[in-house]
Amino acid sequence: MRELVCAVDVGTGSARAGIFDRTGQLVARADRPIAMHRPLADHAEHDSEQIWQAVCEAVREARETAGVAPDAVAGISFDATCSLVVRGRAGEQVSVSVTGEPRWDTIVWLDHRALAEADECTATGHRVLDHVGGVMSPEMQTPKLMWLKRNRPESWAAAHLFFDLADYLTWKASGSTARSQCTVTAKWTYLAHEGGWQPDFFARVGLDDMLVRGGLPQVASPVGADLGPLTPEAAHALGLDSGCRVGVGLIDAFAGAIGLIGGYAQDDIERRVALIAGTSSCLMGLSGKPRYVSGIWGPYFGAGLTGLWMYEGGQSATGALLDHIVRVHAAGGEPDAAMHRKITRRIFALREAEGAAFAAGLHVLPDFHGNRSPLADPHARGVVSGLSLDASFDGLCRLYFRTAVGIALGLRHILDHLNANGYRIDTLQVTGGHLNNPLLMELYADALGCQVNEATGDAMLLGTAMAAASAAGLFPDLASACRAMRPATRERLPNPALKEGYDREYRIFLKMLEHRRELRELTQAP
Repeated sequence: MRELVCAVDVGTGSARAGIFDRTGQLVARADRPIAMHRPLADHAEHDSEQIWQAVCEAVREARETAGVAPDAVAGISFDATCSLVVRGRAGEQVSVSVTGEPRWDTIVWLDHRALAEADECTATGHRVLDHVGGVMSPEMQTPKLMWLKRNRPESWAAAHLFFDLADYLTWKASGSTARSQCTVTAKWTYLAHEGGWQPDFFARVGLDDMLVRGGLPQVASPVGADLGPLTPEAAHALGLDSGCRVGVGLIDAFAGAIGLIGGYAQDDIERRVALIAGTSSCLMGLSGKPRYVSGIWGPYFGAGLTGLWMYEGGQSATGALLDHIVRVHAAGGEPDAAMHRKITRRIFALREAEGAAFAAGLHVLPDFHGNRSPLADPHARGVVSGLSLDASFDGLCRLYFRTAVGIALGLRHILDHLNANGYRIDTLQVTGGHLNNPLLMELYADALGCQVNEATGDAMLLGTAMAAASAAGLFPDLASACRAMRPATRERLPNPALKEGYDREYRIFLKMLEHRRELRELTQAP
């Protein structure tokens, strides 16, 4: 009897697969690396065939490790970064790269080549912008498609299918060209509550042929809907069988949100948000009604659970920023897990010895890769105030600590902005790589003054497993799967003795934002 499901999570650097039971318990998992091509600054590309191969290897290993037969798996679904895949009329790879190599057919989510095109989208003032915080990000698909049409006209002419990466994976698995309501609503300006696509917007930005060129359906499919069985070819490649159903997938951060807070949808949902924190950080919540907040992506209708609105804030570089600090400092080196542990252990020792004097006078604005929320300013850059000539390891620890504080205060800035616009957030449900950094987890509670619930498993995989369970018919709908498979959490409360100090740090943070704006105005003055 089929009682298990398979979930696949494709991140920036790897593909992960997990086998879950119907209670949400992870039975086994496996992962494989995926390649990234960086031909120019701000350009980042994947090979979608290599991603599919990594997915297949991870799924086969996870099932074998679980020790179950292929016919034990009832359903499979996929989440992935919001990367753009381009395929031709026969399904062949079409280059998105300045090199022209066909294998590089995917523009990675973090690619910022389309900054100018994003600004053009913003300048239209079209109402689709109301659902992306008023400002188009270069991380979304419309500006990337504009760049492709302008700079790779031969690729545009050869294109027949445009996919978000999760939809590409469900296509490879099932043969269906359906697109997820999650992907197209969150990254393609599809307005699910207003009939879907807005052709007048695409005409204004020179993409009037996008829907036909990209093979995009008029109606998107809800997350967790059944796309049909695995094709025989996909079943063989994945090590499963064609009795396994394929569920409509979703963007990785949205999968994490469903995994973390989907099971609370019948509770006071507007007090609780999901923080999916790794290379970057996504802050995601659900609401029963739409709220339009500047600098916050959404509200997206039905991008997670049917009938609910989802919103998203975020920081473009958090784990990546700490890696950068380690890499560029004279006392740093390779920012692997061992180095991060060494630094955080030393920080705790130095704070114990020096108290409040530790790293005093050193302050960091963490927007080294732009400010996604709440300023919606991809042109913003980081600021470090209070540097000395200290090139020692302890000097690195001080800068690392203040960078982590800046990351936490940037998150507080987003929460304050949301709460000033009708939300009542006081609880963070956290998943991702930051769970492995005790300093960040402490700061998220103390600097934000929030209760922090640390998810004990992989929420991205779990949210995708919920979608797979819904598609397989193990539960009547996705909401039921979320309630039945809701994860356990570990609670962390803020230390009230530290509130005054972090309130002062936050006032400094806000003053630095003000000064940065003033400096930019002076720089741009004639």
